[in-house]
Amino acid sequence: MQFSSYWLDTTQPFVSSSPDMQGGSCDVVVVGGGITGSAAALALTKKGARVIVCEAGTVGQAASGRNGGMCNNGFAQDYASLSQRIGTELANRLYLAFDAGVDTVERLVREESIDCDFVRRGKLKLAAKPEHFDKLARSQALLAASVDPDTCLVTKAELRDEIGSDRYHGGLIFKKSAGMHVGRYVRGLANAAQARGAHVLEHAPVLGLQRESRGAYVVRTSRGEIRTPQVLLASGISQVGPFGWIRRRIVPVGAFIIVTEPLPLELLDRLLPTRRMATDTKNFVNFFRVTPDNRMLFGGRARFATSNPRSDEQSGQILRQQMATVFPELANVRIDYCWGGMVDMTANRLPRAGQRDGVYYSMGYSGHGTHMATLMGTLMAEIMDGRADLNPWKDFNWPAIPGHFGRPWFLPFVGAWYRLKDTLQ
Repeated sequence: MQFSSYWLDTTQPFVSSSPDMQGGSCDVVVVGGGITGSAAALALTKKGARVIVCEAGTVGQAASGRNGGMCNNGFAQDYASLSQRIGTELANRLYLAFDAGVDTVERLVREESIDCDFVRRGKLKLAAKPEHFDKLARSQALLAASVDPDTCLVTKAELRDEIGSDRYHGGLIFKKSAGMHVGRYVRGLANAAQARGAHVLEHAPVLGLQRESRGAYVVRTSRGEIRTPQVLLASGISQVGPFGWIRRRIVPVGAFIIVTEPLPLELLDRLLPTRRMATDTKNFVNFFRVTPDNRMLFGGRARFATSNPRSDEQSGQILRQQMATVFPELANVRIDYCWGGMVDMTANRLPRAGQRDGVYYSMGYSGHGTHMATLMGTLMAEIMDGRADLNPWKDFNWPAIPGHFGRPWFLPFVGAWYRLKDTLQ
């Protein structure tokens, strides 16, 4: 078993064409070489901008290359509850932004010829308890009436057509959702941006950011200083650099994943015959899917903890037990990969994008990063060009989380609360 991301291990590393670049000047510095940063660099270079991307590690090594490879439309939270809280009109506008994210991924994959196995199989949201199905039914009725007629319910009696498990009590299908090989996708985006002239610097953490008297910025990196009139922070939960304001507003939560050995097609046809992306309704969520080379990927919170080698291994053992509960036929299969990654959660689990003190930012995708990062990276090129009206999140304030200064000391307490809720609800 390898303690590394299956996605990154099964794709070619990104090769920078600017390995010896030391400082310089440009039109935009993008901080972060994940999906947001790579999509933004691609969009900016298409507009003729000179772009330098500063990635602290390697392209895609953080959240962009360590997730489930799911490109799911719909909210992480319950649609009926969210629309009641923020209003149906705003909820629908945001819902359509998630749809647009999936469409944008599909368009870029086609336009840039990115070989990443993008396929719209749909998402199956599974009711972990009988009462959860009632909640899904309420949401689906509202969705179908106002914003997404391509959703449909699956009763417990019909569920065998979707999943070979008796663990769940029905589900809700989102037909627009997709899956892909996210390692090939993020590095494909970076390659496309580089081919259009962007300088993508790996191992170039931003260590300082200073605004000069005329409004331009000096970005200090381990590779030298860069002068630029515009900066875009696309670094998510990075603990590197002078970005304490961001860290007080994002909670890094571990998400953990295991991937099995390749499995026989007849077994996968019993377990996930439609090959949809699947997720359940628990607070300690599980999600699973079939990879392009016929493995079962099974992930979830497992523990409310940060990702590190020991935490990943402990979480992998929990996930193996959970996978066997859902799919008893997989109890004794070999696990080839086990890894963890950090999800950049906001307090209300909705993204944030905008400008503060002249510096632009987009992050906080809260588990829906593959397509929302693509959409927002693409939109930020227009927003930075004066089109602030295109920002779906422009009307949301972003207060600091009380008592939070970057290190999530409170995660064990949050985990205990959510585990209790899963037991009681």
